[in-house]
Amino acid sequence: MAARLVCSYFSYPYSPEDISRKQLGSPKSTPIPDRVVNPTAAKSSCTYRQQSKTSKSRSIRSNDLNLIRALCAFVDSGSMNNALYLFEKMNHSETYIWNVIIRGFSNIGLFQGTIDFYRRMEFEGITTDHFTFPFVIKACGRLLSLFDGQKVHGKLIKNGLDVDLYVCNSLIDMYFKLGLTEYAEKIFEEMPVRDLVSWNSMVSGYQMVGDGLKSLMCFREMLNSGWKTDRPSMISALGGCSIERCLHGGKEIHCQVIRSGLQLDIMVQTSLIDMYAKSGKMDHAESVFNRISSRNLVAWNAVIGGYTLNGHFHKSFACLKRMQEDNFIPDAITMINLLPSCSQLGALLEGKCIHGFAIRKMFVPHIVLETALIDMYGKCGDLKSAECVFGHLNEKNLISWNAMIAAYVQNGCTREALELFHRLQNEPFKPDTVTISSILPAYAELASVSECRQVHAYITKLELSSNTFTSNAMVYTYGKCGDLQSARKYFDKMLFRDVVSWNSMIMAYAIHGFGTTAIQLFFKMGEKGIKPNGSTFVSLLSSCSISGLVDEGWKFFNSMKRDYNIDHGIEHFGCMLDLLGRTGNLHAAKQFIEEMPLAPTARIWGSLLTASRNNNDIVLAEFAAKQILSLDHDNTGCYVLLSNMYEEAGRWEDAEQIKFLMKTKGIVKTIACCMIEGNGKSHRFVNQDKSHDQINMIYDVLDIILKKIGEYIYVDSLKKFIPEDLVDKKTNSPTNHCVKIAICFGLISTAIGNPIIIRKNTRICKDCHGAAKKISQVTKRKIIVGDSKIFHHFEDGCCSCGDYW
Repeated sequence: MAARLVCSYFSYPYSPEDISRKQLGSPKSTPIPDRVVNPTAAKSSCTYRQQSKTSKSRSIRSNDLNLIRALCAFVDSGSMNNALYLFEKMNHSETYIWNVIIRGFSNIGLFQGTIDFYRRMEFEGITTDHFTFPFVIKACGRLLSLFDGQKVHGKLIKNGLDVDLYVCNSLIDMYFKLGLTEYAEKIFEEMPVRDLVSWNSMVSGYQMVGDGLKSLMCFREMLNSGWKTDRPSMISALGGCSIERCLHGGKEIHCQVIRSGLQLDIMVQTSLIDMYAKSGKMDHAESVFNRISSRNLVAWNAVIGGYTLNGHFHKSFACLKRMQEDNFIPDAITMINLLPSCSQLGALLEGKCIHGFAIRKMFVPHIVLETALIDMYGKCGDLKSAECVFGHLNEKNLISWNAMIAAYVQNGCTREALELFHRLQNEPFKPDTVTISSILPAYAELASVSECRQVHAYITKLELSSNTFTSNAMVYTYGKCGDLQSARKYFDKMLFRDVVSWNSMIMAYAIHGFGTTAIQLFFKMGEKGIKPNGSTFVSLLSSCSISGLVDEGWKFFNSMKRDYNIDHGIEHFGCMLDLLGRTGNLHAAKQFIEEMPLAPTARIWGSLLTASRNNNDIVLAEFAAKQILSLDHDNTGCYVLLSNMYEEAGRWEDAEQIKFLMKTKGIVKTIACCMIEGNGKSHRFVNQDKSHDQINMIYDVLDIILKKIGEYIYVDSLKKFIPEDLVDKKTNSPTNHCVKIAICFGLISTAIGNPIIIRKNTRICKDCHGAAKKISQVTKRKIIVGDSKIFHHFEDGCCSCGDYW
């Protein structure tokens, strides 16, 4: 619309909407009212104002005074069609009336019109002054137009207006909106004179770009310089406290708010709610909210967002209901604040209702809302809906790409996540810490150690290696790729370690079977003053379970509530059930499940099923499998494990029934495969593999190895009463399992002395486990096999798992 209004000067005349002859009649004797003067200009020097008025009175005809009054009236009322029509009827050689039109476009938010009219002003050779530029600069900032902004800045320098107080304030605001903090700082430092607006522009600018620390530092410097804070400065400073979660600083500003008499200002109160909520003090936020006499939608949104942020997900929905009872209609921000509650509660139905409401109210397209929908659908497991929202985005930003990548990773679609990440690298976006933190778990699942190091180099190139979030993900990735030494090296070099850093390293030791080292790291974490959380104990109890540290596990489990006031979650009960399974006391394990205060999940019954398999209790295994299938009818692992137990027990008919049931339900057993790096690239092997170009040499090595460790060792893992012809008929003989093939390839493709690192997508079988121990003994090579649960470190005939996995 703005462009049409401006460009019509060259194409067609305006039609007045409500200009009457009375408005164009003879002039009144009253002087030009103050409202025709630019508000920014009103702050300028008296000398300039007097000169400006004098020049207008000399050059403008008497009937032009009424035209100016009418022009200003139209601009003030936002009727730009009429203002432009009148402008064309006037003698528009004066800078003043051009400034009035430019101000009009800016006031109604037609910023492109502001810039277009400024260009026309220059085209016609009209002199620009420091009344013109603040509005033009503001338009450049709102449109995020760096090219136009720098062009205007150059014109300012040429005209000698780059030291004008109000022009400089506008430039500071523009450069912050463009994200060019250094430019804004330079202008502020070189200003010969500063006012309160200058300081407020810096405080709000730092807060705008997300640098809460600098915002608070600038606010403190402003106070030390003798300036008294006002409403905008306090709101900006509270925003800085919200970013930095600075509760102490927020409370100080709250005291200043009270001393300044602004405690009843609705915008200040909303900023206080936001600050307290983001600092984890939701009770303080509620107290401020309850004292608001006349609440608006922004205040309601702030408290709903606070409940969501602090994990009070049910309260956020209750607050929504109260808001609607107070006759407020939710807006897009309300939806954005509620969607994380749906994500955390797994409330897919409620999330879809919010999506439908947003469509009916025409809140979409809205990049932030749609990104929140992608996140919600991803966390609720509805990938198709997430992909649909992502695919229909009119304009994607980095945050939306990050949300979709995270959705793939969270739902186990690691290859899709990597493909999307590679597509992102062809977009004009530079991956940030969230991108890297989201994609690294995908690399951890699929990548080799060399690929992990390539990602490490890529992160270093992006200058993100020192970021704590990225470093935490990198520690996790190295650990999951099997390179525990590099994970610990990266952990030790971190400049700042938070609780996630320690949890990641403890879990890395856990999945590699080094429980004692994990416990030592936990105690060191306490010495450093880092308080553990629920995830810390999941990592710690997992390490005890995997390493068979039964007594230590119970000790840590009992200390959670007693010493750290951390409630037991379902994951903690699962770890303890694994520990009970190691002791072989299956009756106690079943009783432990029955006495749990939480409803057992498929993960809990899966632990009992694994314990039953390891202790050859097929009756209890059937019971556990029945419970799993009643909760999760598509649990492939349950069917496979039960089938294997029937085969090991010689119950071939039962085994065939399980396989028939899987076929009927369309459940396909995962094809076991191993990944190993050799000769500079990654290699994939399946059972009975015949496709590799070095397969003949691999099988020659396998024959030699099998003779050294006992050619028919696989018979030991089968029941002795199975006829030998049945063993021969088995198409998937464990002799040629992918683990053995991968180990033999590693022996011929890796340097002597280096460990052989193998990744397997399913659990390692007993036969391959036993063979790997013996191969490590006869070859004097360390073999690391990471299966779907843990890493097995085979060395000198022993395994780090203690033969229990």
